[in-house]
Amino acid sequence: MRASDRAYTALREEILDGDLPAGTVLAEVEQSVRLGVSRTPLREALTRLASESLVSGHSGRGVVVTDVSIERVKELFEVREALEEQAARLAARRRDRSVFERLQREFRTAHELLGTDEGLREYYGLVAQLDAAIDDASGNAFLVSTLAGVRTHIARIRRLSHDNPERLREAAREHLAIIDAIVDGEEALAAHATQLHLYRSLKNITNENGSHETAPRTRL
Repeated sequence: MRASDRAYTALREEILDGDLPAGTVLAEVEQSVRLGVSRTPLREALTRLASESLVSGHSGRGVVVTDVSIERVKELFEVREALEEQAARLAARRRDRSVFERLQREFRTAHELLGTDEGLREYYGLVAQLDAAIDDASGNAFLVSTLAGVRTHIARIRRLSHDNPERLREAAREHLAIIDAIVDGEEALAAHATQLHLYRSLKNITNENGSHETAPRTRL
């Protein structure tokens, strides 16, 4: 792996995991030493992170990790709604039924995973499998590519937040409703179930955070 790729991967994971919180200054000398790369590949890595809006340049401060404000979350959900509703609609039209029947079985008991940290990781693994299955079934490479960029920030919001057990149980039921519609080949219902899930997720975030300009405190 090239030095720039190695630096990019390390920094990206640390930002998404919350190890490098919003406002952290990424000084070139310090990060070069810490990551064991020279400053040229580090700059390349920072440029890639900036293209994903994970870092930005600030006069007098160098490069800093960007904030995740409520307003930015709302903008993200506007894009997410358009993309994910269409992806669900296409998945219901083109799906391999057996793939979603397996996920259907998994999500029927997904709420049982939410009591422990290990179970929570397994639950989010299931959500990732559902995302991947919908992407694959949509059959639209352009849509999938655009969604990948959106999900970068969704992953960051999740990791910056605390878990809300009640919301997680609701979300598990909402994911199952999406899967049920896709299994049945119901395009409009799959899109509607996705819209409802996103609406409730955003509403929960805004209810818990009010007008604060800090990172969300609830999982999606």
